[in-house]
Amino acid sequence: MLNIEIPGFRSLHLEYLVLDFNGTLALDGRLPDDAATRIEALATTLAIHVVTGDTYGSAQAQLQSLPLTLTILDPERQAEAKWAHVRCLGPDRCACIGNGRNDRWMLQEAALGIAVAGAEGAAIEALTAADLYVPHILDALDLLRTPRRLVATLRG
Repeated sequence: MLNIEIPGFRSLHLEYLVLDFNGTLALDGRLPDDAATRIEALATTLAIHVVTGDTYGSAQAQLQSLPLTLTILDPERQAEAKWAHVRCLGPDRCACIGNGRNDRWMLQEAALGIAVAGAEGAAIEALTAADLYVPHILDALDLLRTPRRLVATLRG
């Protein structure tokens, strides 16, 4: 569990990290260098879930050695499926990271929503649903590994 007090924002008691894969965690179906080590480090405090449409069909191979739960979604109604996944875990216990239009509801529902806009960009709906934006997935993962950065950005 990750407990973070953010004055003027909220107290976070996070148990889960829910991530989109393509465009968020991966680019063109491949994890960036150093993402695996950050995920492994975060998995000591958070249960990690990757929920994806798996555009490139590579999520299983890219993530197989990492301590996480992978859910590959049907092409239809992905936004609803991601939202339902977060609702099942308990939104008040979830941090979510995404970039796509189909991530907007999970980002909005979560106790902490982080939008990333790497090389693939980010949908406006995802950006407006999130609590904050960072330019790269490694930055987003590092926010959770170094929570004082979240305090500095989100405090009232």
